[in-house]
Amino acid sequence: MCGIVGIVGQQPVSERLVYALKRLEYRGYDSAGIATIDGGALDRRRAEGKLVNLEARLNEQPLAGTIGIGHTRWATHGAPKERNAHPHFTAGIAVVHNGIIENFAELKDELTASGAEFHTETDTEVVAHLLARLRRDGIGRREAMFAMLRRLRGAYALAVLFEDDPLTIMAARNGPPLAIGHGDGEMFLGSDAIALAPFTNEITYLIDGDWAIIDKTGVHIFDIDGNVVARPRQVSSDVAYMVDKGNHRHFMEKEIYEQPEVISHALGHYINFIDNRVVPVWDIDFAKVPNLALSACGTAYLAGLIGKYWFERYARLPVEIDVASEFRYREIPLSPQSAALFISQSGETADTLASLRYCKEHGLKIGAVVNTRESTIARESDAVFPILAGPEIGVASTKAFTCQLAVLAALAVGAGRARGTVSEQEEQALVKSLAEMPRIMGQVLNSIQPKIELLSRELSKCRDVLYLGRGTSFPLAMEGALKLKEISYIHAEGYAAGELKHGPIALIDENMPVIVIAPHDRFFDKTVSNMQEVAARGGRIILITDEMGAAASKLDTMHTIVLPNVDEIIAPMIFALPIQLLAYHTAVVMGTDVDQPRNLAKSVTVE
Repeated sequence: MCGIVGIVGQQPVSERLVYALKRLEYRGYDSAGIATIDGGALDRRRAEGKLVNLEARLNEQPLAGTIGIGHTRWATHGAPKERNAHPHFTAGIAVVHNGIIENFAELKDELTASGAEFHTETDTEVVAHLLARLRRDGIGRREAMFAMLRRLRGAYALAVLFEDDPLTIMAARNGPPLAIGHGDGEMFLGSDAIALAPFTNEITYLIDGDWAIIDKTGVHIFDIDGNVVARPRQVSSDVAYMVDKGNHRHFMEKEIYEQPEVISHALGHYINFIDNRVVPVWDIDFAKVPNLALSACGTAYLAGLIGKYWFERYARLPVEIDVASEFRYREIPLSPQSAALFISQSGETADTLASLRYCKEHGLKIGAVVNTRESTIARESDAVFPILAGPEIGVASTKAFTCQLAVLAALAVGAGRARGTVSEQEEQALVKSLAEMPRIMGQVLNSIQPKIELLSRELSKCRDVLYLGRGTSFPLAMEGALKLKEISYIHAEGYAAGELKHGPIALIDENMPVIVIAPHDRFFDKTVSNMQEVAARGGRIILITDEMGAAASKLDTMHTIVLPNVDEIIAPMIFALPIQLLAYHTAVVMGTDVDQPRNLAKSVTVE
């Protein structure tokens, strides 16, 4: 969630801190703040809301100093008000924090009883008060940091400034990511390499339990027991330039239209287009794997649901899948002969990482489908399957979703070939279909926007929307509903079309739009029957289908969006486009903040 930055430099750091925070604003935009030490004194500027408010504050009240820390917040404890914004100050100590201190209430009661006065509603403030009490007891800074960390339970990434040490930042990680950047006579700290990319590409990642002392000459890293440890220094591949919207109104719109290009990059990594074969990318014999465990959160989970259909259909490989927040607590019986795949755009999703570690403890071979190769999930996996979507700035995932699907499709076909359930001829036919996808995506994006914009004006007047689909279109229906409610705040639900008469049909009336995702596949006739049930009750049907489906359907609809006829394996990626555009244009009509919808963050690093 929240984003952390820090700089120990030779020049004033406030502008660079804000610049780095801009690259982390996808992690939270409830409030922001920076703190520096100048002339032996700590000072800070904070502002509620987005970073532009902090910039305005700094324009009115500049902040000097060559050392500083910064924070952009996604609220967990305490309302998103300036009083709860980081950095928190107590007795010459400044703290920024990403995560949740699970025993904060217990610590707060203890500290209050010993005379501490709390001024915020956050869990983070206990960190500053713990450090202040330890210092009052005569404990040195390094020893106080170590003692404080041993009192905390929960997930945290921390950066700390001590007013009486204007040359050093202390940092710690237990859960949320934290990276240290190496510069020339200066050092950097950030929640991920994206924040540090404008300053350096030489990165050291802290691992869980690590804490560090950083000055402008380097870093000293300690493990959870206080022992000095060495962590590898590596070159990050994250881009250093600031991504912009180009000619698009929003990042989300730009990222929707980037999909043909990024899908090409993703497929090129997994497919030999000359031989129409899937390139072996995992050192595992799928023929000997009895089943596959798969887990993720949010949109990545819905990509995994579609992947489940593919693995089971093409590779005849049973798949156990659940959202990561449930997966890890179900105590699933797992065999060391099994394999597991974890899907995460950021590669830092806390629940997904916990599920990965659960599988690892049971001896499973681990694969990671991620967009960030240096992420924690990637580093802790046996094999990494990059989706190569490039930076995705819009909080509502679009191009990362379809790239995840492209990678899962290629892996499923490759697994099928290895297991003998897909013949050489079938593999070549499937790969040819995948290879055609970028061209077809471009055609669709160029043709459907006018109709989508017209439909979105009508949809913006609705309070509730129902999405229906069968087969791989069922998870796609859930994804369509998720996109719409994420950015337009319209209540929407996605259902398996066959479940309509088991409850959701009670909602159907003349005011309820029902969006039906129905390519002309082996499920089409069944889906038409469900559409007839909707029509009989006055529901307003919006049909998203292909040319064959439009010709075969005889029902009157509120709107019909017609896509090209495509092979079943690429239909989910093609049919994702109209549901993304529909959510986007509806949100634009309603005037919501498309790229940074309320209460959401791009990277969820707390449970």
